[in-house]
Amino acid sequence: MNSKQQLGAIGLDVGGTKIAAGVVLWPSGEILHRTVIPTKPKRGGEAVLKDSLDLVQQLHDWARGERIEVAGIGAGVPELVDCDGNVTSSCTIDWSGRPVQEKLSEIAPAQVESDVRAAAVGEAIFGSGRGNRLFVYISVGTGISYCLVQNGQPFKGANGNAITMGSSPLSTVCTHCGSKLRPVLEEFASGPAIANRFAQIKKTESAESCEEVFRAASNGNKDAFEILTSAGEALGVSTAFLVNVLDPEVIVVGGGLGTAGGLYWNSFERTCREHIFADNSRRLPIVTAKLGVDAGLVGAAAVVLVQQHTKANYTYETK
Repeated sequence: MNSKQQLGAIGLDVGGTKIAAGVVLWPSGEILHRTVIPTKPKRGGEAVLKDSLDLVQQLHDWARGERIEVAGIGAGVPELVDCDGNVTSSCTIDWSGRPVQEKLSEIAPAQVESDVRAAAVGEAIFGSGRGNRLFVYISVGTGISYCLVQNGQPFKGANGNAITMGSSPLSTVCTHCGSKLRPVLEEFASGPAIANRFAQIKKTESAESCEEVFRAASNGNKDAFEILTSAGEALGVSTAFLVNVLDPEVIVVGGGLGTAGGLYWNSFERTCREHIFADNSRRLPIVTAKLGVDAGLVGAAAVVLVQQHTKANYTYETK
């Protein structure tokens, strides 16, 4: 690399609503240039992929004009991604089976990753997870997922599926009526779930947004208060289960809802600590993601930049 050049990577954060992309500088993690466009996933996976490729090409051209050496392209997607970078689900974006990583690699070396793992890497390198040997990152927004990070590396599992936290039903039986219940955390405690639960009580088709429920609760609405409290409690129980199983040093919570604070957060943290078994784990730090809404974009770039750690003279910092 020429001494006058800077090293960076392109981060691509593909969501159900928008695609955010930017050129991220190493080693500061600064976003030098960013662009946001609507996803419009109902058009189909091929149309979304074309928009993503066009966006990345524009950023690559911009970086070259600014004398920034692009180490590669990192793409975070809200889907299951296997250990080779293949998208294996199509819940939000229909990219399952499509050569997304190969197409991006035609522009620059690319790595496709699940969005929660990408954000977790971002927090490990640049955010609230920095300096921790073992932490759990939880993303709470439209969906709810998690990632275990050890020595700066996200744990992927055998098939890349070690992110599922709130999507699977939990079978139980009601002690009052005997009915068999199959609660799903995402359908109870995520942003859309909170809005839908409030809409059902109001007997409208849908609430404007999760933010409406927060406003109603702050204005003294008892239904909104109960919904946010119970949603936070449900998230707290599930997070405590992760703590009991994985024994992390820190819990880092990101996503739009995860960093919202207030009643939801207070209920979540209180319940989480109540359900942690070990006394010395019950006091572990539970913090919000430092990168905030940029965790996905910066994290996607970080996935590529960490792969270039020798070239960038990067050494992982521990406590």
